[in-house]
Amino acid sequence: MTTASKTIVTVECTVNAPVEKVWKFWTTPGHITKWNNASDDWHTPRAENDLRVGGNFLSRMEARDGSMGFDFGGIYDEVKTNQLIAYTLGDGRKVKIVFKETGNETKVTESFEAEEENSHEMQKSGWQNIIDNFKRYVENTNEGEKIRFDKVINVPVSKVYNSMIDDKHYREWTAIFNSGSYFKGSWNKGSKILFIGTSETGEVGGMVSRIKENIVNKFISIEHNGILKGEEEITSGPEVEKWAGGLENYVFTETKDGTLVTVEMDSLEEFKSYFMETWPKALDKLKEICERN
Repeated sequence: MTTASKTIVTVECTVNAPVEKVWKFWTTPGHITKWNNASDDWHTPRAENDLRVGGNFLSRMEARDGSMGFDFGGIYDEVKTNQLIAYTLGDGRKVKIVFKETGNETKVTESFEAEEENSHEMQKSGWQNIIDNFKRYVENTNEGEKIRFDKVINVPVSKVYNSMIDDKHYREWTAIFNSGSYFKGSWNKGSKILFIGTSETGEVGGMVSRIKENIVNKFISIEHNGILKGEEEITSGPEVEKWAGGLENYVFTETKDGTLVTVEMDSLEEFKSYFMETWPKALDKLKEICERN
């Protein structure tokens, strides 16, 4: 008796980055949670990675609206730093990823044994979307640190969500960052939005951004793409290239005490101390606003 061989499906991308950065972003849980999705309505809220032969890995993949989710995990069979990863999935299928650096570019080739419940074309499309998302993430993300802040607010999620983004209350809680802070634009997914303030010298400036995702009462993701100087929007050049594409994410979780607000954002080292001081104060102000009204 013979066993039918599984179909091997291959996807690939060429990343404009050195292999050390590509490897780091592929294998670090904090980065995996940022790129491991085939579309914006899915995400990976949690990832674990014991990167060694015999080590386990796990990515929890969920629809952002909470309608479904599953664990994607397995055991490593082979690990060669900056060169090769091979593992066996929980259902026994094999996967191999090869990293090949040429100059300042790195080609990533991922081959996997297809399952038989879905068409091979559908599987290839999904895996290709993920690896394409990885490419975009690496090329548009600096290696600044991810910083996170949490605050429990003793009111329902809908009140926190609405208070955070309505014009009146937004001006109030973000005054912690800038006394004249306000936004101009829409919070709808895909929309351009400007975050505007006034400097101590009276100059108007701010951030040029877009709403990458907005799921009412659950999740908001802001992608910062440039800076505002007066009426000029600057989205390229040395002033913005270090942090362009950085994300500022808000997660709203219902708890027995009300709402847990989690803020996670990309931060360069030079700004970390400022954010570590101001974000807790801003969330305290948001809590005060929500609980007093």
